[in-house]
Amino acid sequence: MVQRVATVAFEGIEARSVTVQVQVAPGLPAFNVVGLPDKAVSEARERVRAALTASGLALPSRRITINLAPADLPKEGSHYDLPIALGLMAAIGAIPPDALAGYVVLGELGLDGATAPVSGVLPAAIAANAGQKGLICPAACGAEAAWASPEMEIVAPQSLIRLANHLKGTQVLLRPQQRSAVARRARSTSRTSAARKAPSARSRSRPRVGIIS
Repeated sequence: MVQRVATVAFEGIEARSVTVQVQVAPGLPAFNVVGLPDKAVSEARERVRAALTASGLALPSRRITINLAPADLPKEGSHYDLPIALGLMAAIGAIPPDALAGYVVLGELGLDGATAPVSGVLPAAIAANAGQKGLICPAACGAEAAWASPEMEIVAPQSLIRLANHLKGTQVLLRPQQRSAVARRARSTSRTSAARKAPSARSRSRPRVGIIS
């Protein structure tokens, strides 16, 4: 059975639809990525393998093939890590096979399973919203993605294991807020804190009274 995960490839600022196809089949152990990947995409094999291991999952000793379709479209960047990892997790039963049906996925993975920011999240979010899909992206990119639409579903996990728990329904990740709203809240909190610490004008102008002997 082939698992499919929707992601994007970038041509300038345009996000073009790409499908990550994952097959785990009998045969000699191998992990191949095909579909015109550049070096960063080819290196995803090691990042994904390490991230899955850090999350408590081991890849089976079988023949793993990752196809990035359409095969004639060049694929560049590290944002294919997360869709590849999720496709593998669905293929081995670590997450429900239909959990990713309504999402576009992009994001880089660290060796410890943490998500890392990638560029192009806003164009990807706009394309996902146009296709009536949600977006899964790194936590550091969630505020940027939220600008695409206030109604679209956005999942922005800090790690692969938290995302897996969310997709299985054992943990709920809140939708990220737009960056401007977060910044305004931070500034408001800072001003309130400063006002509490600052002495009043009356106390500053009050003269000191000394005792004259």
